[in-house]
Amino acid sequence: MLIYLLKRLSYLVFTILGMSLLMFVISRTLPGDPARVAAGGIEASVEMVEHVVKEYGLDKPLHVQYLIYMKHLLHGDLGRSLVTRRLVIEDLKAFYPATFELTFYGILFACVVGIPLGIISAIKKGKLIDHLSRVTSLFMVSMPLFWLGLMAIFIFYATLGWFPGSGRTSFNLVSKPTITGILTLDALLSWDFQLLKDALYHLIVPMVVLSSVSLGIIARMTRSCMLEVMQENYIITARAKGLREKVVIMKHALRNAVIPVITVVGLQFGILMGGAVITETVFSWPGVGRYAIISVDNKDFPAIMGFAITFSFIYAFINVIVDMLYIYVNPKISL
Repeated sequence: MLIYLLKRLSYLVFTILGMSLLMFVISRTLPGDPARVAAGGIEASVEMVEHVVKEYGLDKPLHVQYLIYMKHLLHGDLGRSLVTRRLVIEDLKAFYPATFELTFYGILFACVVGIPLGIISAIKKGKLIDHLSRVTSLFMVSMPLFWLGLMAIFIFYATLGWFPGSGRTSFNLVSKPTITGILTLDALLSWDFQLLKDALYHLIVPMVVLSSVSLGIIARMTRSCMLEVMQENYIITARAKGLREKVVIMKHALRNAVIPVITVVGLQFGILMGGAVITETVFSWPGVGRYAIISVDNKDFPAIMGFAITFSFIYAFINVIVDMLYIYVNPKISL
């Protein structure tokens, strides 16, 4: 197991190298002048722009810039943002916890609702609940997130007033020193139930909106896998032995059908981490997605590269975890 894990982790090096080279070239082809943006915009003098060009090495050939960047990356240095003037690693540390919190609860909600929905739909195939489940899943997969988010704000904030429309906490809440940056976890660690209640209150609507597509995909995949497994001979044998239907479904059918579902959940978690930008924009959620969009708008090379490299690492690492889960779910799978 350890050898296999180390082998899989070694592949992350090639993933990061490929992503870094691709993003480095793409970021350099974006229109605009990053040096002028960093120097203060259209009002910046020629001397200020030239100073920024030399400071960030933008006057060097492209391949030289890349080699210099990779040299710094090996030392854990993602560079300094052209816009915020702070180290990119510090910016990412400030923004990633918000995105991780939103994504974690989103994928958790999608699994808690989507997997049972798929199981029930498979058991009740052809009945009313099956049709309702499939229509609901199709609706969730088809709806654009920006439209769903705006409708949620209009209904639950502007019309009903049940939930806040934006942000992670209320403006009148006294801020306290953060421990991890994940508000719900910080609230539990500091026994601050007022903060926990307020954080969950702000989290519910964006979490549900973000998880809508993943919920539909997970429900449809669970239903499809369950229907395939339910026709296997060992399920027929288990029923012939007189086992309770609950035991047949949960112990024999679901365990064998869950591996493709685990794959989908892992992929969806990675996709949500990188694709939460729409939800973060609609709900003014201070996550890394909004940071990435601002960086692209300002052609902030170091910030774009930092986001791309860290996200590619997280996505690849999630896939390694998914591969490890296969073995625990089904020990028959060979390394």
